[in-house]
Amino acid sequence: MYKTLLTETDRGTLVITINRPDKMNALNKDVIEDLGKALDDVYHNNEIKTAIITGAGEKAFVAGADISEFVGLGKEGGSELARMGQANVFNKIENCPKPIIAAVNGFALGGGCELAMACHFRIASANAKFGQPEVNLGLIPGYGGTQRLTQLVGKGKAMELMMTADMTGAEEAKSLGLVNYVVSLEELLPKAKDILQKIHTKAPLAIESIIACVNDAARCNPEGFDNEVERFGVCFTTEDMKEGTGAFLEKRKPSFKGK
Repeated sequence: MYKTLLTETDRGTLVITINRPDKMNALNKDVIEDLGKALDDVYHNNEIKTAIITGAGEKAFVAGADISEFVGLGKEGGSELARMGQANVFNKIENCPKPIIAAVNGFALGGGCELAMACHFRIASANAKFGQPEVNLGLIPGYGGTQRLTQLVGKGKAMELMMTADMTGAEEAKSLGLVNYVVSLEELLPKAKDILQKIHTKAPLAIESIIACVNDAARCNPEGFDNEVERFGVCFTTEDMKEGTGAFLEKRKPSFKGK
């Protein structure tokens, strides 16, 4: 089904593994195309509640883009490459109504760091390293890196990391707010799956609204407060809200249906 991905579903979580370990799982046109298709499945397959994106092997999540594909591109070609990647993969991840976690199992550089940052949050193995080294190539991040890194770590640190091209280790990334947890490589996928299993017990429509509202905040959307008020009101029309409040009053666990 996919040229560059391995996929498996475990208890409602789709695990998407970028499978180019001989190329450090670098992003190329095939990976971008395959990721776009896999994300469509996440959006539209009711059996999939959440997703994890990770890389094959123990060295790299995604160690950048395939630079050979940049050769010969002019202004319009470069802009189109970034525009299509953002539309088909990076923005699609960020705006997905179902939670998507990055399980970062090694180098997450350039487009790999941007891929991880597009996810709703990140868990890293102890050997993970993050960086935006595009300036070494005479480039800047093109898949949302200047925006999302600034949102996550603040203006000053984002400026430093992108202008120096320095890599950040897993523990520093955690201290900066770039990742939520640092675990051993063996614990990486189990930790991500455990968190998602907990999320599976919550109201899916409320989760969808949380994603949308937090994205508003990250983008400094001036309508963010109004959107929250609107979505809060919509929650009152759902069966899930009736189930959740009823279960609370009856002192039992709720059973949400996403309706």
